[in-house]
This record gives sequence, C-alpha cells and structure tokens, in this order.
Amino acid sequence: MDDAELLERIASGKLVEGPEHANEQYLEGLKRTLIVSADTELISAPSYLRAARSAPRMQNYISVMGIIQDELGHAHIAYRMLRDLGVDTDALIYEREPREFRHPYAFDVPLDSWYEMVVANAFYDRAGFVLLTDIFEHTSYGPWKRALVKVDREETFHLRHGERWMTTLAADPDHKPKLQEAADWMFLMTLEWFGLPDSLKRHMDQLGYGLKGLSNDELRQTWLRTAAPFCDSIGIETPVHRDEDTGEYVIDCPFPCEFDEEQKRWLLEDGPIEWDQVIARWKRRGPANVEFVRALQAGRREQNGLAA
Repeated sequence: MDDAELLERIASGKLVEGPEHANEQYLEGLKRTLIVSADTELISAPSYLRAARSAPRMQNYISVMGIIQDELGHAHIAYRMLRDLGVDTDALIYEREPREFRHPYAFDVPLDSWYEMVVANAFYDRAGFVLLTDIFEHTSYGPWKRALVKVDREETFHLRHGERWMTTLAADPDHKPKLQEAADWMFLMTLEWFGLPDSLKRHMDQLGYGLKGLSNDELRQTWLRTAAPFCDSIGIETPVHRDEDTGEYVIDCPFPCEFDEEQKRWLLEDGPIEWDQVIARWKRRGPANVEFVRALQAGRREQNGLAA
C-alpha cells in the first residue's frame, strides 16, 4: 500500500493484518516497537531471578518464578510476531551484543533485595501495563491487539503482587525505611522509562500510524495517576504533586538528573541535566547489562560450543 491508502485504512478503523496491508515505514516502526517490547520482557527474567533470591519464604520465591515465566511468555509473543515479519529472531536474541538490546535502562540496574523486587512489580510492571494497555486499546496492528488480551491480564497480576507486598512492608516500621529507600530511586527511574518528552520525540510514526495511542508524556501522566496515589495511600513519599488546576502531576525535583549507579541514588543536589546526557547513559547501558544478557544467551553459546 502507498501511504495515503494505509492512512485511509487506519482512519476507517480497519486493522493491519500483515505486510500486504502496510508500507515500509509502517513495518519499520512496528518492528522497532516490537523489539523494545520483546527485549524488555526478556531482560526482566534475569533481573527478577536475581532479586527472587531475597524472597522471605519459598512460596514468595515461587510467586516470582511464576511472574518470570509470564514475562518470558510475553517476550515469546513479541519475538514470534517479529519472526512473522521476516526478522531473524535467533540472531536478535543470541547474536547481539548486550549494549545493543533495546530494553529500558532501569533493567540494567540490578535488584538486590526483596524490597526492590516488589517495588519493581509495583512500578516497572505498572509501566509495562500502561504501555501495553495503550497498545491493546489503540494499535492498528491486529495480531498484536489479539495477543495482548492474555498479556494484559498477567501484567495485572504482577502489579497486584507488588502492591500487596508494598502495602504490607509499609505498615511495618522495621521494613518501611528500606521500602522507602527502594522507592526513592525506582520512582524516578520509572519516570524515565517512558522516554523523551514529547518536544524531543524522534519517532512520531508510532502515533501517526496508530501503533499506539498516547504520547510519551501522556503515558507518563497515566502511570503517575495510579502510582502516586498508591504510594500516598501507604505512606511512601514521592517527588511529585498533583496540580489542582490542570489535574496533571508535577515533578518536584530536578528531572532528568544524574544517577549514581553504585549508590543507587539520584544526584538531585546537582540540579537537572539535559536529555542528551540521559540518552548517553542509556546507550552506555547499566552495570548489570552484560551479566543479564549473557545469562540469557548462555545456553545457546554452550550448545554451539558443544556442537563445534
């Protein structure tokens, strides 16, 4: 299809069911979006596995194993759609260098405690839920819309797991300070998750072709509308407030700003930085990037070594 035909099809409410209903620009935007989604689901597995070792009881460890199994299933769905679009997904998963993966920087910062594990469920999985719900409701790509029915329900479970545990830990004075410490760095990390502000957004084809419905800033606000009130309800402090006139949330601290990876602390005292500096950090990847990607690739590398 040429561009005018494709846009007319999308505007009429018809779904794109395959390459025969699209053009090259649509397909490239779709592949780019699917790769980010697939990589994010995949990398969450070694990240959550590391944190699960801190589970207080065996049944809690098993709950996280169930979440990991879900995330790997979600990754498989996205990679399968990429394969149907002609992408060599074996090469994508097993031959790329760790820094070439497209997941959010947040998953390159290791989760080292049960507090961070449950905050990840409540914050990171909430971000995933927001992003995928938007795609489910608005995407023009039919195969993805149908696949997300299952994914949406499972992400809800992950989010509720985090909320229940945060509520329990926040009610205990012995545990609340450590929970607050985890939330302090992970809240702003999740705000970064949604990418560049709309004024700097580079790939507008996602909205133009109906691959998703909301812009980065709109998605950030959608996340804040549930994350901030939840934290308020359990007494966890966040660096935002709701503007009564606009109804939108305002960030009360320098954002974006530098992040100390070793201390897991935002250098708020140094003031805000430019988004170009944030992009440079994202491209460098975080401290656990190589560890997590190599863990995912280890089986294939071992298999190839044995075959040789």
